[in-house]
Amino acid sequence: MRLLIVNGLRFRHLSLAILAICAVFLLWKWEKGSLYSPDLLRPEPLVLNRNTSMDEGSSSGNPLVKSIAEVGKVVTAAPPPLTIIHDAKDATGKKETSPSEKKGCDYRNGGWVPDDRRPLYSGLKCKRWLSESWNCKLTQRKDFTYEKFRWQPESCEMPMFQAAQFLRRMQDKTIAYVGDSLGRQMFQSMMCMVAASGKDHSDVEDVGSNYGLALARRAKRPGGWAYRFRSTNTTILYYWSATLCDLEPLRLSNPAAGYAMHLDRPPSFLKKNLHRFHVLVLNTGHHWNRGKLKANKWEMYVSGAPNINGKIAVIWKAKNFTVHSVMKWLDGQLPSYPHLKVFYRSLSPRHFFNGEWNTGGTCDNKAPLSKGNTVFQNHSEDADAEGAVKGTRIKLLDITALSRLRDEGHISRYSIRGTTGVQDCLHWCLPGVPDTWNEILAAQL
Repeated sequence: MRLLIVNGLRFRHLSLAILAICAVFLLWKWEKGSLYSPDLLRPEPLVLNRNTSMDEGSSSGNPLVKSIAEVGKVVTAAPPPLTIIHDAKDATGKKETSPSEKKGCDYRNGGWVPDDRRPLYSGLKCKRWLSESWNCKLTQRKDFTYEKFRWQPESCEMPMFQAAQFLRRMQDKTIAYVGDSLGRQMFQSMMCMVAASGKDHSDVEDVGSNYGLALARRAKRPGGWAYRFRSTNTTILYYWSATLCDLEPLRLSNPAAGYAMHLDRPPSFLKKNLHRFHVLVLNTGHHWNRGKLKANKWEMYVSGAPNINGKIAVIWKAKNFTVHSVMKWLDGQLPSYPHLKVFYRSLSPRHFFNGEWNTGGTCDNKAPLSKGNTVFQNHSEDADAEGAVKGTRIKLLDITALSRLRDEGHISRYSIRGTTGVQDCLHWCLPGVPDTWNEILAAQL
């Protein structure tokens, strides 16, 4: 028995000795470097997106590129960095979102570039939708170079507007424009852009009566228009609300006596029809002046009574108060209408030079982009509009800066009758700049 125990102890000591020898041998081999292959641990080479590379030969004049190249020579012995692939997929097989996609496209910044495919429609073939005074092909104007430009955002590719495709995307949907005459220009532009799909006019049905947009007694025009494309059940409408305030006759028996302009109430048309809309585009701005208020007999009201708050008696403060009120109301409604997307369009710039519209102001320039063709800004030129949508789910359709570069695109001195008089440096020729506003809108739907 004692012999067996002694033999067991000797065997255990022998096993420990063998393990120690093996460990020493493995450590020696590791130090010699024969137990690993550098190829197994070396990272993959850097892969860059081809779209981010510069044009061939451009690096020679760029000191930053030269310095990077010199640093590269010093570190050639170092292992290359990990692979960077912009079109990578995660472990679940889903495509990862690139930083630019996560951030979203900034349509405000970019440049105007020539494009022979423009315009998107013919003014001569869109007389049904265009007001004569805005259809510059019907005037004495002979230069139409302003039609041959498109907006190219800096950080993304904006797809070219395809009418038939847009109608399919907007199937069973309603697009509503609510605002002043610049909003009506945007509406007419969209009607012409969509009608360019080749749809016969018989495919378009006037549904204005469904929205209460009939021509009122003694009115020059209805309060708006609404048309439905039967093939896709797509409705596009416009409602005139120059200030985005609710207007109420001071005396129902005599509307000519004037109107209460409720600064804290959205137009009743919005309250009544909001649930029917899928896209809503609002704007206001150029009617906010004492002359317009006096001519239209609009009196400011707040909380159902004449305004006595001096802080918002000033016109621009009253406008901001109204826009903020409307945006706040809409933002509160959006959870109830998850299908609805709301845009507030920034101010369309005027281009009166050497005076105002009634003091000889002109916009005779015919040279496109004479003051530059690019916009690079961190904030909107329309700070009031940007502030009104901040913190809400309403999107800013920021067209102010890009439109400011296009002073040659206004109606100017041209008219149907060819008579001289006041120049229109507020409204735009159609086809023209408002088409771009709609392209930016369509790209975000």
